[in-house]
Amino acid sequence: MSTQLTLSQVSTQLWQELLPHIQYFDQANRDLVELAFTQMVMAHNTDQRKSGEFYIIHPVAATITLAEMKMDASTIVATLLHDVPEDTTVTLKDLAKDFSPEVIFLIEGVTKLSKIRYEGEQLYAENLRKMFVAISKDLRVVFIKLADRLHNLSTLTHLRPDKQYRIALESLEIYAPIAERLGISSLQNAIEDEAFQYVHRDIYNQFVTNSNIEIDRRNKILDRVLIKTKLVLTNHGLAPQKVYGRAKKYYSIFKKLDNKSDLTQIYDLVAIRIIVSNIEDCYYTLSCLQQEFEIINHRTKDYIARPKANGYQSLHLTAYDTESQTYFEFQIRTEDMHEFAEYGVAAHFAYKGQQRGQGSSQFVNTENLKWIKELVDIGQQELSPEEYLAKVRLDLFNDRIFVFTPKNHTIDLPTGSTPLDFAFRIHEDIGSRTIMAKVNNHIARLSDTLKNGDTVEILTDKRQRPNAHWLEWVKTKSARSHIKTYLKRGDRD
Repeated sequence: MSTQLTLSQVSTQLWQELLPHIQYFDQANRDLVELAFTQMVMAHNTDQRKSGEFYIIHPVAATITLAEMKMDASTIVATLLHDVPEDTTVTLKDLAKDFSPEVIFLIEGVTKLSKIRYEGEQLYAENLRKMFVAISKDLRVVFIKLADRLHNLSTLTHLRPDKQYRIALESLEIYAPIAERLGISSLQNAIEDEAFQYVHRDIYNQFVTNSNIEIDRRNKILDRVLIKTKLVLTNHGLAPQKVYGRAKKYYSIFKKLDNKSDLTQIYDLVAIRIIVSNIEDCYYTLSCLQQEFEIINHRTKDYIARPKANGYQSLHLTAYDTESQTYFEFQIRTEDMHEFAEYGVAAHFAYKGQQRGQGSSQFVNTENLKWIKELVDIGQQELSPEEYLAKVRLDLFNDRIFVFTPKNHTIDLPTGSTPLDFAFRIHEDIGSRTIMAKVNNHIARLSDTLKNGDTVEILTDKRQRPNAHWLEWVKTKSARSHIKTYLKRGDRD
C-alpha cells in the first residue's frame, strides 16, 4: 500500500482485509476487534515504517497471521494493539479503560519482549530471561511475538544489511526454535524461510534454485503417484478427507543437508499427506499402502503411539517409486492431528464459541512444556551472560532428538546426546549411578550417540559414582554440571 493514499483510505482497506479472517467470532467479539482496530489506527495515526508505509499495516498483518490460526479474541485484540504503548502516547492505563485485564496483560508481555536485541551479551541474556518468564505466565505472549517477528522479517529489505543479519540470525537462533518446541510448524517454517536469505546470503539463491529444480521434478512424478494412492485407498474402501502433496520448506531442506548428502537423498523433499477420519483409519491406511507400494520398512515411524515431545502425531512411511526411481514420504493423520501439526499448542487457544481452550486440548501435555520452566530456572542460576547463553543455546535451541524410556515416555535431548545424558535427564541420582545402558534392547556404551526414536534403558548400581571420563561422554550442560558438582564434592571429601 502506498502512502500516497490517505490514512483513512489505507485503514478502510486494512479493515476489509482483516474482516474475512475474523468471521469465526460471534458479533460481540467482532465488535471488540473493531474497537481495537479503531483505537490502534487513532494511536499510530500517520506514523510510518522504514518502507514508507503507514505503521498500521504491521499490526494488521500480524493479526491476520494469528486469525488464520483462529486464535481467541483476547489474543487478536492484543495483537492489534501490541505496539501502541511502546510507540505512541497511548498508555496501558488508557487501553485498560476499554479492554480486559487479560488483554492488557498480553500487551504488556509483548512490550517487554520487544526489547530483545543483540546488543552485548549481558543485555541480550537479561532480555532473554525476561522473555522466558513472560512465556511461562501465558503462552499467548509468544504467539503474538512470533507473528510480529514474521511480518518484520518480510520487510527487512528496507533496513541496513547489518540490521537485516542481526534480526534474521536472532529469528533463526531464538524464535524459530521456540515455535518448533511449541509444535507451531506453520510459523516456524515461515520464519526460517524469511530469515534464510539474510543469514546465508552467499548460498541462498543457488540453493533455492537447485531445490526448486528437484522439487519440480518430483512434483511431476507426484501427480502420477497421487492418482495411484487415491485409487489404492478407494479399492480398500477408504474415503480420506484429503489427499495432497506438499513440498518441504527451503530452510528445512538446508538443515538436512550436510557435506555427504545432496537433494536426491532427502526422502521427504516432497511428501503425500493423507488426512483421515480417525486413528483406526490411520493404521488401516498404513496397512493398505504397505501392500501396494514398495515401502522402506526401517524408515516407518509411528508418532501416534509415540508422539514427539512437542505433541506432534502422525504416521510416516517412505516409499520407493520404481518407475521414476524416486523416494516419497507418506504422512497419515487425523484432522485434529493435522491442526496440531500446523499450530501446535496454539490450537489449544483456538476460539471455540464462547469458551477458550477447547478443541485440540487433548494434545496439550503439560509434561511436554517442562522446557519452559527449565528456561526460567536456568535464568535464576548465578551464571555469567556467556554461560547462560551457552546453556540456553546448547540445551534448548540446538537440533533435538526424541528418545523413549522402556515405559514409552518421550525424552527430549540435543543432537549428539549419549545414554549418560539420557540418564541424567531422567534424574540426577540415576545418572550418577549408571553402570550400563541398553539401546533398543542391545547393550550400548555410555558414550554412544543416540538417534531419534531410540528406546533407552539405564542400569544402575548404588555403589557407582561419576568419574572424570564422563565429562568427555556427555553433551548436555545439565549432565556436565551434575558430574562436575559431584567431582568437586568428592575432592573436598
